[in-house]
Amino acid sequence: MKIALVVSWLNQYGGAERVLEAAHEIFPHAPIFTSIYDPSALPARYREWDIRVSFLDRFPAIHRHHQLYLPFYPLAFQSLDLRGYDVVLSLTSAFAHGVIKTAPARHLCYCLTPARFLWQYHEYVERESIGRAARTLLPLVISPLRNWDAHTATRVDEFIAISRAVQARIAKFYHHKSTIIHPPVEVQNFQPVKISEVSDYFLIVSRLVPYKRVDLAVEAFNRLGLPLVIAGEGRDRARLEKIAQPNIHFVGRVSDEQRRDLLARCRAFVFPGEEDFGIAPLEANGSGRPVIAYAGGGALDTISEGVNGVLFREPSVESLAECVRAFDANAFDPLQVRAHAEKFDVRVFQQELSGRVESFALAK
Repeated sequence: MKIALVVSWLNQYGGAERVLEAAHEIFPHAPIFTSIYDPSALPARYREWDIRVSFLDRFPAIHRHHQLYLPFYPLAFQSLDLRGYDVVLSLTSAFAHGVIKTAPARHLCYCLTPARFLWQYHEYVERESIGRAARTLLPLVISPLRNWDAHTATRVDEFIAISRAVQARIAKFYHHKSTIIHPPVEVQNFQPVKISEVSDYFLIVSRLVPYKRVDLAVEAFNRLGLPLVIAGEGRDRARLEKIAQPNIHFVGRVSDEQRRDLLARCRAFVFPGEEDFGIAPLEANGSGRPVIAYAGGGALDTISEGVNGVLFREPSVESLAECVRAFDANAFDPLQVRAHAEKFDVRVFQQELSGRVESFALAK
């Protein structure tokens, strides 16, 4: 069985790339097709992989400013040569499901989400720093791209969603049924520490961009006066630091070792935004620490109240602050919290995806 992997782009490192890594372990000989690839932004091991890029990769400054070339992505993915493959497995949050397969190949799409900037446009730009001219012109670009996105979804033979929230979006926007396979979490990389070694700070580990709603946590902890550590970088950091009180400490980008230590010793992990899934909260659970999360998106799949965390119901400063005030870290058993995280381990993901690909190929 010849398999081709297709991903949206490779110019930053995050949850989508971790999904790719786990899939590549299952199918190490499968080439990876993508729009653009910036080796300097990704782990060195990627340079040993068979990564094949579109013509877009030659465009000026595209690795840093890929959004400027949005109108060209449909053509870029349609230009990829996928002849000779039995299964095309796309792992995508935008555009990659629009590749053109050739008979007798079948296309299985692992959908991280239908593109937010296309289908949830107003929510997406609401908190972005976009000038008046761009806000005027963008809808002229977004509308035809949305039409293309919906049409090319008909080329997909089967969808897999990463959560119930994404499953609902696939049904709404693509009019397609889907099954669910949760993304991989490398739970084995995280371990609880002794209760005596747990500190009193709350923790956020995140890219600091507007839709992550770290601002909710900053405002809530400003009111509460409790210690909050925020690890991560992003274009929203300067604004967040400006509004933060001294009890909130920004530590920037941290090493893997520092990340593990911060997760293991925090009082609780705070997850204030609505995410498609959310790997970081489960890493905190793998470290034996509970999570305080907004009751929306992927958190509804991963947080079992009273077992591995608690949920706040409204995306507001007041709702989060009240939840933190009522939170009792001692009510959670670190070993039970970790056991919950193991249900989402990378091995579970690989077993489920491997089995799904095999049965999908045999159904031809």
